[in-house]
Amino acid sequence: MSSDRHNLLKAWIAAILWLIVIAIESSALLSAHNTSRILYPLLHFLFGLDWERFHQWHFYIRKTGHVVGYAILSILLFRAWRATLPAMGTTKWTLRWATIALLGTAFVASMDEWHQSFIPSRTGRWQDVVLDTCAALVAQVLIFLWWKSLGKHTPSTTWDRTRKAS
Repeated sequence: MSSDRHNLLKAWIAAILWLIVIAIESSALLSAHNTSRILYPLLHFLFGLDWERFHQWHFYIRKTGHVVGYAILSILLFRAWRATLPAMGTTKWTLRWATIALLGTAFVASMDEWHQSFIPSRTGRWQDVVLDTCAALVAQVLIFLWWKSLGKHTPSTTWDRTRKAS
């Protein structure tokens, strides 16, 4: 198997595995009621949280899970599309890859919330789709900034500047 094909396969397997994680998290198994049965005793033991304070923290923990989970999905989709639709030269970032990853993440978030609307112990909320999509957008901006900062500090860039100055 060629290196390019191997990288393509690895990129898509990672994205698909993360989609499976999101699907599992979307089930009744990880509803707020079920996660509170695990987290409340743990946080009560570690930090002495009472039920009222835990209830507030539980909300933020779950929303943080949304942000982190969909940011990771956005990054994995970017990586998969970068391997699938290579650009000319040594380009590490294109608006095309970022847009497809962002739209793909928004689609998955929409389908996830739609799916949850059919589960009695879950709720499908458009606000979560917005939160998830914003997380994906932030992830894409961070990818762009990451590649942009790496481009400024590569040895070839430094060598080119030194060569042009002499």
